[in-house]
Amino acid sequence: MGEQIVVTPVRHVSLTVSRGDFIIIVGRSGSGKTTLLNLAAGLVKPTSGEVFIGDANVRNMNDKQLSLLRNRKIGFVFQYPSLLSSLNALENVALPASFGPGQRRRNANARASELLELMGLSERLESYPRQLSAGEQKRVVIARSLMNAPEVVLADEPTSDLDEQTEQEIMTLMRQIHAEGVTIMIVTHSLELMRYATRALRMEDGVLTDITGMAGGIRGKS
Repeated sequence: MGEQIVVTPVRHVSLTVSRGDFIIIVGRSGSGKTTLLNLAAGLVKPTSGEVFIGDANVRNMNDKQLSLLRNRKIGFVFQYPSLLSSLNALENVALPASFGPGQRRRNANARASELLELMGLSERLESYPRQLSAGEQKRVVIARSLMNAPEVVLADEPTSDLDEQTEQEIMTLMRQIHAEGVTIMIVTHSLELMRYATRALRMEDGVLTDITGMAGGIRGKS
């Protein structure tokens, strides 16, 4: 419609995520948080600069290579539940294993059941998304992100639209996952979540600023 406008949601960002980090990136809607997370996951390729996942350069990889890399190394929690309505909770969680090796597929239901039990949903295995509360759906999504034992979990607003108690429960689960050795990066608009992190950053107009020292509640690495 008329003159084309170019939007650059992420600009001049340099960020290294080390194994064992629990990073919280805060920022207002439209600040570039989700784009940054998508770049980190290889869901979006940068127009300039480089993105490495381990030793792999995202810009040099095709879609199939990126899909395999994400399947093996990354768990992604989207802002919205993104559960398949035709599958029950167990089937939704087990789904990522269907794209992996044969042994993983054979053990899929057993692992999915274990993960849902970890999420406190052992009684909801056969429930469909429409039968679950918003908090329960989010727990299923987190369980699904762990299905292939990823090294990294990337989460986009994992507590949005949840009440305070459910938010605390979800973040406690995230802390448990981190304690098991999984690296976590969360983007959120909520300053309250910074207390769960080992590092905190602010995203504003596509630029990152380290604010770890400003977040008094930030805990030391466990």
